[in-house]
Amino acid sequence: MKRRHFLQRAASSLLPVLIDGYGAKAFARPSSLVQSLISLAGQSDRVLVIIQLQGGNDGLNMVIPLDQMSVYTSAGFRGNIAIPEAKALKLKYYAETGLHPAMAGMQQLFNDGKLSIVQGVSYPTPNFSHFRASDIWMTGVDSDKTSASGWTGRYLDNRFPGFPEKYPTDQLPDPPAIQIGYVTATTLLGPTTSMAVVLENPDTFARLVGDTPKDPLSTLPGYAGQQIDYIRKQQASSVSYAAQIKTAAGKGKNLVTYPDKNALGDQLKIIARLISGGLQTKVYYLTLGGFDNHANQVVASDTTTGTHANLLKTLSDAVLAFQNDLTQLNVADRVVGMTFSEFGRRAKSNGSLGTDHGTSAPMFVFGNAVKTTMVGKNPNLSDLDANNLKMQTDFRQVYAAILTDWFGADAGAETTTLFRDFPVAPVFRQTVTAVEPLLSDARLYPNPASSEVVLESDWLAQGIKLMQISDMQGRVLPVRTSRPTSISVQFNVGNLPVGQYLLRVETATGTFTKRLMVAR
Repeated sequence: MKRRHFLQRAASSLLPVLIDGYGAKAFARPSSLVQSLISLAGQSDRVLVIIQLQGGNDGLNMVIPLDQMSVYTSAGFRGNIAIPEAKALKLKYYAETGLHPAMAGMQQLFNDGKLSIVQGVSYPTPNFSHFRASDIWMTGVDSDKTSASGWTGRYLDNRFPGFPEKYPTDQLPDPPAIQIGYVTATTLLGPTTSMAVVLENPDTFARLVGDTPKDPLSTLPGYAGQQIDYIRKQQASSVSYAAQIKTAAGKGKNLVTYPDKNALGDQLKIIARLISGGLQTKVYYLTLGGFDNHANQVVASDTTTGTHANLLKTLSDAVLAFQNDLTQLNVADRVVGMTFSEFGRRAKSNGSLGTDHGTSAPMFVFGNAVKTTMVGKNPNLSDLDANNLKMQTDFRQVYAAILTDWFGADAGAETTTLFRDFPVAPVFRQTVTAVEPLLSDARLYPNPASSEVVLESDWLAQGIKLMQISDMQGRVLPVRTSRPTSISVQFNVGNLPVGQYLLRVETATGTFTKRLMVAR
C-alpha cells in the first residue's frame, strides 16, 4: 500500500479534537499554498479559504444567462428545472447575468465588488468520474496525468524543507493548514504525504493530549514500524500546536450573527475566530457536500426551491456572514476565499428534475482583494459540445492567480507548482478595456538592475494609490523613490540583496505587477 493511502486511512485512528463541535485537521505536512503563506511569517500575512462543493455543482442554475432565457427555459433544454427570469437576482453592471434567487448573500458581495464570478471553468478532455475529476482539480494535473501530491502541497514543500520534523519554531508556531472535517484532502498533500490529527475543542485539546510532544519512536521493526514512526511524528507535531490553537480560540471572537442551522456557517465561524485570535495558519479547507443532483434537484411546483436551492442558500448565507465578520474584525484585507467543484452539470436537464455530470461551471472567488467581478461571459447555450458547456477558463488559471497575484509567487514557483506556466485569470487585476493603457505599455528598466530602476507608464499619471516592492516571501521592503515625471517613478534598489522581487502598483485606472531582478 502506498504511504499516501496508508496515511489517509490511518487518519481515523488519530486523536479526535473538536472546535465548537466540528473536527479540524491540523496538517503537520502543510499544503503547497500553505507553506508559501507561512514564509510570510506574520499575523498580517494572507490567508486562503478553500470551499469544496462536493458532487458536481450545477453552475447553469447558479449563474443564470438572462440574455438567453428563450433557450434556457425551453422544454427541450431545461424547462423542467429552469429558474424564472423574474426570480433571478440581478447583478450590478451585468444585466445579462443573474444569480439563483437563494443567493442574496452572494448578490450583495458581487454588487459590493467583493465577489468574482469566473465563467466556464474546466480543463481539456474533462473526466466525469467523481473520484478522478476531484483528483485532477486537487492535484492540478492534465486529465491524462496523475500526481500523488496536491497543487498547494508542492509549492510549500519546496519552500520549507524539513517540515514537519523541524517545526513548530518561534517564527512559525502555528499549523500551516487546517482542514475542517474528517477526510484528508489531496489538495493539501505534499510530495511525501500530509498526515492530519483530528483536533477536538480547543479549550480541552491541551488538557486531553498535553502541550508537549511525546516520543514518536517505535520499537516495531520493518515497514510497519516505519509507518507507525511516521504517524507518531505527525501526531507529536500536531500535539505541539495544541497550545497555539487553544490560545487563538480563546482570544478570538465573532462580531456578527451567523445563520442558524448552517453547517458551513458554523465552520466559517470557527475560521474567523481563529484568524481574529492571532493564529497564523495560512490555508483553511472545508467541504459542503450534496451537489450530485441527478434527480429532484428542484421542486416541480417551484423550481426556485429544492435540494440545490437549499445548498446554494447555505453557501451564500455562510459566506456573506463570514465576509461581514472578517470586516468587523478588521482582518478582511488578509483573507480570500474560493469555491470549486469537481465538474459542472450537463446543459440540458434530464427527465428526473435533475442534471447529469457535465463539464464547465463557474467558480467563485471572494474577498476585498477582488478587482474584476466577472471573468469571462455567459456560456453560449446554442453552441454546445455534446450537451456540455464549452470551457472558457482552465481552472489552473485561477490557481495561477492565487499563487502569483494573491501570494506573490514568482513565475518559477508557479510553474513548479502547476507543472507549467498558465495565463493568470484576472481575478485580482482590473480588467483593461480598449480605451485604457495596456499593461504592456508599462516599462521597467533597466531590468535586471543594480541600483536605480525606472517604472514608466501612462497609468501613473492617473494617481498612485499603492506602490510597493516585496520579495518572493511576500515581505514588503523599504526603497527610496522619486517622481522624475508624471508618468514615471524612480526606485533606488541599491540596498536590496541580489534576487527576484515583485513590484505592485495600484492606480486609479487599475492594478498591475512587474517582476524585478536585482543583480550585481
